[in-house]
Amino acid sequence: MRTVVLTMKASVIEMFLVLLVTGVHSNKETSKKIKRPKFTVPQINCDVKAGKIINPEFIVKCPAGCQDPKFHVYGTDVYASYSSVCGAAVHSGVLDNSGGKILVRKVAGLSGYKGSYSNGVQSLSLPRWRESFIVLESKPKKGVTYPSALTYSSSKSPAAQAGETTKAYQRPPIPATTAQPVTLMQLLAVTVAVATPTILPRPSPSAASTTSIRRPEPVGHRSQEMDLWSTTTYTSSQNRPGADPGRVPKEELSTQSLEPVSLGDPNCKIDLSFLIDGSTSIGKRRFRIQKQLLAGVAQALDIGPAGPLMGVVQYGDNPATHFNLKTHMNSRDLKTAIEKITQRGGLSNVGRAISFVTKNFFSKANGNRSSAPNVVVVMVDGWPTDKVEEASRLARESGINIFFITIEGAAENEKQYVVEPNFANKAVCRTNGFYSFHVQSWFGLHKTLQPLVKRVCDTDRLACSKTCLNSADIGFVIDGSSSVGTGNFRTVLQFVTNLTKEFEISDTDTRVGAVQYTYEQRLEFGFDQYSSKPDILNAIKRVGYWSGGTSTGAAINFALEQLFKKSKPNKRKLMILITDGRSYDDVRIPAMAAHLKGVITYAIGVAWAAQEELEVIATHPARDHSFFVDEFDNLYQYVPRIIQNICTEFNSQPRN
Repeated sequence: MRTVVLTMKASVIEMFLVLLVTGVHSNKETSKKIKRPKFTVPQINCDVKAGKIINPEFIVKCPAGCQDPKFHVYGTDVYASYSSVCGAAVHSGVLDNSGGKILVRKVAGLSGYKGSYSNGVQSLSLPRWRESFIVLESKPKKGVTYPSALTYSSSKSPAAQAGETTKAYQRPPIPATTAQPVTLMQLLAVTVAVATPTILPRPSPSAASTTSIRRPEPVGHRSQEMDLWSTTTYTSSQNRPGADPGRVPKEELSTQSLEPVSLGDPNCKIDLSFLIDGSTSIGKRRFRIQKQLLAGVAQALDIGPAGPLMGVVQYGDNPATHFNLKTHMNSRDLKTAIEKITQRGGLSNVGRAISFVTKNFFSKANGNRSSAPNVVVVMVDGWPTDKVEEASRLARESGINIFFITIEGAAENEKQYVVEPNFANKAVCRTNGFYSFHVQSWFGLHKTLQPLVKRVCDTDRLACSKTCLNSADIGFVIDGSSSVGTGNFRTVLQFVTNLTKEFEISDTDTRVGAVQYTYEQRLEFGFDQYSSKPDILNAIKRVGYWSGGTSTGAAINFALEQLFKKSKPNKRKLMILITDGRSYDDVRIPAMAAHLKGVITYAIGVAWAAQEELEVIATHPARDHSFFVDEFDNLYQYVPRIIQNICTEFNSQPRN
């Protein structure tokens, strides 16, 4: 009997060794066969809506032509999921009409979406929607695997019909089981009373699934299996644009329940750059206090794509960007990144840093949004080691709102070392105290947190957001008399076009209107008729030559009544008059009326125009506002000079 038992034990051990070797070999074979599939970017059509796609974050390729208005977009910066994905990408500026790759990230729904015109796409407003998305450049996060095939809420999605890479929305199949290693204890627990060969239990499917290799999913998102997503039903007709009451598209009935993501405070939508002092003289302790202020600001601002965005540049000898506006899209990630910033050392070259930010930081590639004011907060320990006035002037003229926080200024015996006395007042947007903070001690820096946040978010007072190119109502008064001729008239219209191209055109930025005159006057289009640059340029192109006499005085009066009477109170009023001859009527009284009404008049004369009449029409000093051109073909040469004079005059306004 003892011999039999020993023989059976030996057989069991032998069986275990065979199975162990078999399992190892099987696992090796399996690991050889499993290769990470090569990532291919799925292609979608222009009409595919974000709500159709179940994936919470994905990269796709859009075709050309998605600027077409038939591909509806709802919202600005953050879009309702009922929007065309590719249409939203064009509207946001991530793509142009030629198409390309984009990264799409789903976020929570909003209580309202505001429409706007941007990059040739007119987005629409929407009261509310249950899910949103943002569009970013297609730069994958490190360690994140994006789907090569999109998951759709319906197998009959438009994308699938178009033939791009898709897969139906269904429960993923249970992974195939593989041979599992069996322990010696499991084998010895098997009953040996039966002399027949023992069959080991096969691993259950659930056990197999825990050991099978799973493809990594994007960080921060849940699994995409159906039972992890909630279903929501909507009955309000407001939930879908153009929908019948109580009717909701089938593809919108079931969606992901996303993790709560802050979209930021919409009442403080600014693009903010902190310029922090990393000079050697500041020391490690004070550098750490500076970072604590930044972290506090990041928390107080509620960072997000629909609200404020923030980047950090450190300066010493030379400036360097730690992260730009689109690197971190919430306060938590931003605070973590701030904590990791280390001091660079060197001098305190603030002027060089401001120039760097003006030229490099506020670009579309770095996440700058045309709809948000640009703000720079400069922190200075003591005083700069270079001059800041000229660099700051250029920044202000670029529309950047500069705030200064100076800590522990120069003592009486140190003032001889200050390169530029009163540097903060020479740098900020206004010298009324709103843009500058002086802190006596680093230990009192925390007291500036709340007032600083309040001021940078007060967008109505961010005066430097208005520049010479985005804050005017420009009325062109064009001579259409017989002496001009058809060919020269087209040259004049090209001159008007070239000037218009230099300005930022929208309903809230610069607006353009035009009057043509002979003996009579005609309003070609008013300030409120067109709100985009392409529409304005097309309207100029369509102006037809009239022919007749030359009554310039009457034309000025007509422009004051029909154009500038409807100008907005906060706009600079600019009249640009082009004529080729002497007026048949008096211009003095109409010109004086224009000046009294605050209209800045530029008079451009061609060929037979009277120089003294141009000087009467033009705003004082005439040398800056009147120009004479000997031939129509030379008009284009004066475009840069006129723009320069307009901007010089704008920037010479008092800053108090």
